[in-house]
Amino acid sequence: MSNYDYDDALRTLEYLEKCIPFKPVTAIVSGSGLGDIAGLIDLKITISTNDIPNWPCSTAPGHEGKIILGKLYDENIIILQGRVHYYEGYSMKAVTFPTRILGMLGVKNFIATNAVGAINKNFKPGEIIAIRDHINLMGNNPLIGQNENRWNVRFPDMSHAYDAEIIDVLQDLGLKTGVYAAFTGPSFETPAEIRMAEILGADVAGMSTIPEVIVANSMGMKICVLSCVSNMAAGIEPDKTLTEQEVLENMKNFPLELVKIITRIILKLKQVN
Repeated sequence: MSNYDYDDALRTLEYLEKCIPFKPVTAIVSGSGLGDIAGLIDLKITISTNDIPNWPCSTAPGHEGKIILGKLYDENIIILQGRVHYYEGYSMKAVTFPTRILGMLGVKNFIATNAVGAINKNFKPGEIIAIRDHINLMGNNPLIGQNENRWNVRFPDMSHAYDAEIIDVLQDLGLKTGVYAAFTGPSFETPAEIRMAEILGADVAGMSTIPEVIVANSMGMKICVLSCVSNMAAGIEPDKTLTEQEVLENMKNFPLELVKIITRIILKLKQVN
């Protein structure tokens, strides 16, 4: 069984480097029901995560277990179709292991997508929100434990985890920005928990992404998180029952708009890199 440590990562990296003919510059992690965004790249190479040594496999609905590589505007892209979650019973080290591998592959830019419930009543289902900060309410942190200096410093700064230049581009595209409150799941939050998150300053709630952001930031990647509002959070619409089926159904409406936004981000990153 993998410990998801540096030695395990080296074995995973050795396997992937034999499969990947180029060095990926930008990584895209697709959230629930968003696997179709892989359609935006050319010259595709597909790798099943089941074949990759030590790679944690997703059991969550709407998360395919594939890695897609290719090019967009001559930029080398790697897409993780699906992610693993803390609520699946994985450790934080396992949840963030794919992010570690991306960093070791030399990825400079980390773009994550996810599904969220809106806490901010000015946000509505169907909107895409640019995350500018987060509140970690998961009661855990992927950097806890013995530090691996080959990965990151012991106390990485989180003050500017979300890239300001990318956020400016997204605001120019008309996207609202917000603060993400990360809960463990898999149960949806209670109305009281949502009221607490609102008091703390959160705009949306979700069950993923933040452990990956912490690790990607610690490894020096530029980070962008695009949150797709699939529903209003618990208690915002008092008579509404939240279901995973509703989330997955609503997420089908996002891929085309996400492709447009991600394309603009990659064009911006090409100017910077």
